Amino acid sequence: MEQQTTNKLIYWTPRILSIIFILFLAMFSLDVFEGAANAKDVAIGLFMHNVPTFVLLLILIIAWKKEIVGAVFFALAGLFYIGFVLWNMISTGFEWYYLAWILQISGVPFLIAYLFWLNWKGKSSDRDIEE
Repeated sequence: MEQQTTNKLIYWTPRILSIIFILFLAMFSLDVFEGAANAKDVAIGLFMHNVPTFVLLLILIIAWKKEIVGAVFFALAGLFYIGFVLWNMISTGFEWYYLAWILQISGVPFLIAYLFWLNWKGKSSDRDIEE
């Protein structure tokens, strides 16, 4: 009974965290409504701001059944964001808040990747036992 509860928790936690994280990132795109812009500029701005959201949503859809995909690509998303911030630090100079950004924004995909990996590892060990 306890093992089944743990398995459900490990199954659902990365999926729910992914949805919350994707919605959190999508929230940042709402800044395109600030200022006076026409509908075309708003639509282009929304699309451009939400490209990472769309990519992560696609990864989540695939990872829903293939957890290893979620483990690999959410980890890569975290690494990509770290690289993006480091590139920004090189071009604009070091600021302490960049470290907070790295921890807050890339930490969540790393946690999600780890949870997807745990789920994948648990399923693969269950298959080994059955065979």
